Amino acid sequence: MPQYYFQVTRGKYAGDGGLFEANDDAGARQEMIKVCSDVVGDVCRGMKADSDWQLELLDAARKPLFKISLVAESLA
Repeated sequence: MPQYYFQVTRGKYAGDGGLFEANDDAGARQEMIKVCSDVVGDVCRGMKADSDWQLELLDAARKPLFKISLVAESLA
């Protein structure tokens, strides 16, 4: 079974989320979306103006496959 990594590249929880296995890239992406939905409320509550948070899905070679980004922008 292929191996994947989650990585938070900016903001709260920054760092490597660890190794996991999935049947394929689509299955890994679905798992990433589930993880993101579990933490997004906490991440949003802690965001400051003009900040961002990114969760990336990486393959076993650590090549980026998919990214979810949240951006808080000050418009004034």
